[in-house]
Amino acid sequence: MLNTGKLAGKVLYISGGSRGIGLSMALKAARDGAKIVIAAKTAEPHPKLPGTIFTAAKEIEAAGGAALPCIVDVRDEGSIQESIESAVKHFGGIDIVINNASAINLTGTQETSMKKYDLMHSINTRGTYLVSKLALPYLKESAAKGRNPHILNNSPPLSMKPRWFRDHVAYTMAKYGMSMCVLGMSEEFKTEGIAVNAIWPRTAIITAAMEMLGGGGEVAAQCRVPEIMADAAYVILTRDSRTFTGNFCVDDAILREEGMTNFDQYAAVPGTKFEDLMPDFFLDDFLEENQKTIADRHNQEAVAAKPAAAAAAPAAAAAASAGPIQDVFNQLEGFMSEDIVKKTNAVFAFKIKDDNSEWYLNLKDGAGSCGAGQNPGSAADVTFALKSADFTKMFAGKLKPTTAYMTGKLKISGNLGKAMSLEKMMTKMQKRSYSTSPRIYNPQSKL
Repeated sequence: MLNTGKLAGKVLYISGGSRGIGLSMALKAARDGAKIVIAAKTAEPHPKLPGTIFTAAKEIEAAGGAALPCIVDVRDEGSIQESIESAVKHFGGIDIVINNASAINLTGTQETSMKKYDLMHSINTRGTYLVSKLALPYLKESAAKGRNPHILNNSPPLSMKPRWFRDHVAYTMAKYGMSMCVLGMSEEFKTEGIAVNAIWPRTAIITAAMEMLGGGGEVAAQCRVPEIMADAAYVILTRDSRTFTGNFCVDDAILREEGMTNFDQYAAVPGTKFEDLMPDFFLDDFLEENQKTIADRHNQEAVAAKPAAAAAAPAAAAAASAGPIQDVFNQLEGFMSEDIVKKTNAVFAFKIKDDNSEWYLNLKDGAGSCGAGQNPGSAADVTFALKSADFTKMFAGKLKPTTAYMTGKLKISGNLGKAMSLEKMMTKMQKRSYSTSPRIYNPQSKL
């Protein structure tokens, strides 16, 4: 999407802007000649993640903007206040605030330490509230001068569907806190002419942090690039602050309003189909569309099913579910190697809900091992709970783990990064033509 020059001379304060989505938004504005305050913690290079506030500043200046790098911890009021005063002294004011800094920990209630809980709430909800509060006097000055002031939070539409709370209630509360700031502040500041909106991605966005979490660059095949969020933010920030406020925008939806119809340019891996992208959290329309697809498929299967299947005895049903699952693990044995163990370094547990069986996949020790029951060695890093049919479909490539998780078919507890590495391994298995489709199981035969 082409720049229009509407942000020329505007002063943007961006929290968490040293890399990823925040930096992409900064570079988009810089191409107009905007003045950018990079407010982030990273002053020294991270051992695994590229970018500091100083490297970000150089990129912004190279793109045509002016930059002020500030070491800021959004949990610290004094740190924020000092950076805002520096911005006003250096650039003469603040016109736009982008609350991009955020912390994520996708764990259940028992697995979430209060340290992680406090971190998410102090950065996401409190940090967003505090940055907005401290910048407010200067945003009011911007409004009085007719400079179209905006606050833009990187946070999702509010939804009360239990699905978004069930598996990671602490994170949802913290992220929704940012969105509640949009809901309240947009009304509070409406008469001042200060817009407050939210932006959220339709799909996962590839960043260096995402690659690290997913265990490698292969996760990019399911993502879009940060530039789609930058382009969408640009549209929002150049709209009239007195009339466009209180909106929960989704990146591709806001771009469609501008006439864009082809989003192929934003695929992290060129040629990736939309249906192969990983949907982001908190979007109800994904759940509704997916549930319709599932319902249609179930109806087709019900019509095709033979009545004789219902006559099977409970013992035979349990044996039938074990057979295909055992087949999957038999083929996993043929796929395992010391190299895969070294790259994965995790133990996975699978709890099959409909027959109460448990299985393990040890990709942490030796050349790997798998089988029924619990891992004889170290405890599982990740536990997956799902039905037997969904297990076999998932390994056969007929059900994406992400889709299963988002629609409630799959429950994950433990290390989400390790869980994503297993999805990567499934993809490799399918590319190497390992057939994980279950054979027709005969209870009288040996496994």
